This record gives sequence, C-alpha cells and structure tokens, in this order.
Amino acid sequence: MVNVSDTTGLHPLVDCNDAGLLLVDLQERLAPAIAESPAVVARCLRLLEAFKAAGRPVLATEQYSKGLGPTVAALRERLTPDEIIEKTAFGAPREAAFTAALDRHSGVTEWAGVTEWIVAGMEAHVCVLQTVLCLRARDAKVALVSDAVASRVPLNKELALRRMAAAGVALTDSDSVLIRLHRPAQPGGLGQAAGTA
Repeated sequence: MVNVSDTTGLHPLVDCNDAGLLLVDLQERLAPAIAESPAVVARCLRLLEAFKAAGRPVLATEQYSKGLGPTVAALRERLTPDEIIEKTAFGAPREAAFTAALDRHSGVTEWAGVTEWIVAGMEAHVCVLQTVLCLRARDAKVALVSDAVASRVPLNKELALRRMAAAGVALTDSDSVLIRLHRPAQPGGLGQAAGTA
C-alpha cells in the first residue's frame, strides 16, 4: 500500500495560493463503473468549491464526451464552459487546447501564476496517470489528491500511485489540500506551521 503522507524525496506541496486545480475525466458514463466514484466526486466537489472561493484557477477535462458523457452534473454546474476541455488523448497535455489553457494560467493573468497543479479524477491508471506524466515531462510540479482519484480495479489505482510517486509527483489527500488552501502563507515558507499537515 502506498503511504500518501510519505513524500520523502519529493518536492513539498507548495502553498495553494500558487496552485491550480485539475479535474480529470469525472464523467457521467464512466462514474457508475467505478465503486469509489461517489466519494471521489464528493471530494472533488469540495476541492472545486474551495479553489473557486479562493479565486484560484480550475480546469476540467472530458475524454471523448460523445462516448463517456459530460462531466458529472454536480461538478459541471459549477464550471464555466472555458474551464472544461474536451480531449481524445489520454494525456491531456497532448491536446493543443489543454496546453493553451495551461500556458494561460502559468503566465501573468488575472490570477497569480500557477506553479503547481493539484490533480484529481478518473481513471487513476489511464487518463490521470498519462496526464500527470505529461505534466511532469513539461517540468510542471504536480500534487495528486490520492483520495480523490479512482480506478475500476483497486490494484490499478495502487500501481498508478506508485508510478506517479516515482515520477516525482507529491501524493497528498483532500483534507491537506483544503487546509493549505485556507492557511495564510508563512514568511519564507510553504504556508505550513510546524506540526501541521
């Protein structure tokens, strides 16, 4: 079992004031096939609402929406059309529309530049994994919200978490992200007080 609190040798999760949220393929026709999807969608909704409230960028991808349907309604109704990116490649950064959105949020815009992407979604071993590996190939910092990703087969998720951790992805959980999102940055640090998550 991967210990999601053990990020030894990995970069720490930056203060979420510099982070954007990326929701991968949380789609209507895929969700029913995944036993964990109700809990994953609920956690993603909490993250989405918190990032929106903080004025931080949010992007969501949809893998071949004609076949897998749109993003689940609970999330879709809180997203604007320009925050949802259609894709056919498993790794979202292989799509020109997605890389344009990344570049838009990484530069000087109405938001502070994004220095790290917080990633959640389905399926962990397919589109989440490929998207995260593509982001790492672009030298992006990535934190994976381990309790907000799922696969149809638990072993597939487990192996994907190991592979992402080996690629330099920080593994975290939704509560830790929410705590950091609401915590003021500490001078010269990561917004993390001693003895806290």
